[in-house]
Amino acid sequence: MNQAATPICAAFSRQAAAYGQQAQLQRAVAWRLARDIARLPLPPGPKADLGAGTGLLGQAVARLDPRVQLLQLDGSPALLACNPLHPRQVWDLNAGLPAELQHCALLTSSFSLQWLNQPSSHLHHWARSLATDGWLVLAVPVQGSFPQWHQAAAQAGVPCTALPLPCADELIAAAASELELAHCRRLWFSRHYGSGGLAFLRHLRQLGAASSSQPSLSPGQWRRLLQCWPCTSRVSWQILLLIGRRARQR
Repeated sequence: MNQAATPICAAFSRQAAAYGQQAQLQRAVAWRLARDIARLPLPPGPKADLGAGTGLLGQAVARLDPRVQLLQLDGSPALLACNPLHPRQVWDLNAGLPAELQHCALLTSSFSLQWLNQPSSHLHHWARSLATDGWLVLAVPVQGSFPQWHQAAAQAGVPCTALPLPCADELIAAAASELELAHCRRLWFSRHYGSGGLAFLRHLRQLGAASSSQPSLSPGQWRRLLQCWPCTSRVSWQILLLIGRRARQR
């Protein structure tokens, strides 16, 4: 699908070569999801990783069960160029799903849904696209992440420019309206990013994940923010892990 790159996809594309080195948390979560996927009784049908990027989840799945081949779908051609898996397809997930991804046996998505407009609506659409007995496996950062950033912004009296993350309860409700939830947990992950907030913010930029709908701060506001950043060098993420099956219609 040929499209003009969105600002978010363009930011990831600029950092595509460095993504694999920077994405330690994303890689760890991918392996966790892959182990869950390996235990699922999958029906026949298409299988796809939505927002596959460089293929962290797809590669982990292939290592654990080579029979499971996930279509690698992402809006960034540069990220897909760094992805060794096939088949691959450039696709803006804000446009929905390709026609061939109807009645899917498996849809996966890790660290991608939060970048879409109206994440809950997209999650509902993904769930409805599954075949009977098809599975959705999801990991997504949710509200409550980055409390250190929010605390520093409040103390400094400046806006918090972090990407507004989806509400976990809304995502769970969207999935539960179509699926039987086999697993649903909110987990805290804490990562060390070096000294102070500047190292974490640089990490997001190097990852390509610094895009936000919030207006940028002025240089003076950035200085006040960093001066108020907690002394801890760790930043916390709250991740929703969700696995659901599309049940037979009663």
